[in-house]
Amino acid sequence: MKDLLGSSKFQMIYIASCGEGVNAFHLVESTLVQFPDSNITVVKVPRIRTESQVDDLIAKVKDIESIIVHTIVDSNLRRYLTRQGMDNHIVTIDLMGPIISKIETFLDRKPLETPGLYREIHLVNLEQVSAIDFALAHDDGLNPESITESEIVLIGLSRAGKTPLSMYMSVMGWKVANIPFVPGVPMPQSLDRVDRRRVFALNINPDQLQAHRRMRQESLGAKDIYAYSGKDEIEKEIEHAQRYYITKGFSMINVSNKPIETSAEEIIEMITRRFKSKAHIRDFM
Repeated sequence: MKDLLGSSKFQMIYIASCGEGVNAFHLVESTLVQFPDSNITVVKVPRIRTESQVDDLIAKVKDIESIIVHTIVDSNLRRYLTRQGMDNHIVTIDLMGPIISKIETFLDRKPLETPGLYREIHLVNLEQVSAIDFALAHDDGLNPESITESEIVLIGLSRAGKTPLSMYMSVMGWKVANIPFVPGVPMPQSLDRVDRRRVFALNINPDQLQAHRRMRQESLGAKDIYAYSGKDEIEKEIEHAQRYYITKGFSMINVSNKPIETSAEEIIEMITRRFKSKAHIRDFM
């Protein structure tokens, strides 16, 4: 390898991959730093899935002083590329084959040989992380100026369960914002720019809301505040909130005595039906 890379006649390295070739590219780049002033150009050739694509690559590079480094999971296509390289006197370096072969022997099972799996799996993870970050950044009315980027907006009275429901759905990959409804406090103007089909108002019965608020007060060591946890005041808040939800045309979801999973499934089913998309439905629903 040292002689090949150090030789002046090798001027190009092509990264042939059935995916995007990002990992192989970084490996080659990290290797080349050991050969300063080598003047080698590295070019990615992504999504190689067929023999005709291999033929096109070979035809392109056979008259160029080059090496082909490849990470192709399909064993037949991998062998085809190696043979074509030998027939055309092109050096090929197989980064995937030896690893797959060793792990196949170690596990005593056949690999899937499905292109793009790594990117697909990690893209889902990145979407989930992004959704969680979004939910945290838009919890309890934070950053109202960007709630138009939400896939789902939850509205509800204090202690109606907005935050846990937001967090649960964000783990499933949904970008969720939640906004508290406080009688007498204006809602953010940006809410008017959100498609109302994406807005869900959480309804909860007075007894359960009162229990949640008293539990919250006890956890904080606060004295009973009638305006916050008094039954009469809570009933007035709920009535006020419901009038607002109806006026705005928001969908109302009854979360009373329901597990978070049930409320989440109800909301996701509605949003999926409305927008004809199941892109964010996760297997672990």
